[in-house]
Amino acid sequence: MSEEAGFEESRSGRLGVGRALQGIELDVIGAQSIPEAPPLREMSRLCTVAAGAAGVQDGHVAIEFVDAERIAVLNSEHRGKHGPTDVLSFPIDGIDAAMIGSPLAPLSPPAPRELGDVVICVEYTEDVREAVVHGVLHLVGMDHETDEGEMLAVQAEILRWEIIDPQLDDHGDIAPAPVAPEADAESPRS
Repeated sequence: MSEEAGFEESRSGRLGVGRALQGIELDVIGAQSIPEAPPLREMSRLCTVAAGAAGVQDGHVAIEFVDAERIAVLNSEHRGKHGPTDVLSFPIDGIDAAMIGSPLAPLSPPAPRELGDVVICVEYTEDVREAVVHGVLHLVGMDHETDEGEMLAVQAEILRWEIIDPQLDDHGDIAPAPVAPEADAESPRS
């Protein structure tokens, strides 16, 4: 892992943000050919904030950028809807409440929770950042088709936060606020 860049290469050869830097481990597929795709650090932060909004602090997410033809096939196969869409989410692991505290629960710490996959078609997406947040909110169990507008309100709030404070340092952490220089001992103080 390159400490300077804060990235590690995953087993599949894709770049991912290491668990030491963020709670959400991220693989991104196909972004290199998408000029609208946010930088990897920004996508990682968006995933972490969106998952955190539902109380999920760690896990693994894969984001794949696909063309209209591929997302139309997925939309048809998995939702029974004809034609392309902007974003699809495929949740994988849920929390198995029955296993918590059970003698059958594994003794070793569990592997990172596999939250699932987000598939984005930029041709049908107005804002790729919004699609990332939207997809991850679905992975952590939110659903705008069944709630009272809660998911979309959370999504809007996250995007507002990210516009106000998207500053990251070279390691993917929130950059500290600038500190005013100390006054010279000989200069007057007010």
